[in-house]
Amino acid sequence: MISHFSWKPLFQKEKLPGWRISFFHKGTHYEGIYHKTGDIEWGRQFPAHDDEPSIKSEIHELMLFHIYD
Repeated sequence: MISHFSWKPLFQKEKLPGWRISFFHKGTHYEGIYHKTGDIEWGRQFPAHDDEPSIKSEIHELMLFHIYD
């Protein structure tokens, strides 16, 4: 489960899509860039291969709630 989820726009002046995200999952801090297509560019830390699909799904739901709702 994701905790301490935060996001902010990549570009302040332009209305270009893209958001910097950060969160904790199983005690590990992750950062990345969430693109409007739903793709995620991970920062230095990559999630485990088995955890990545569920993490992406949860992030997508959070972004739908915060950005597109």
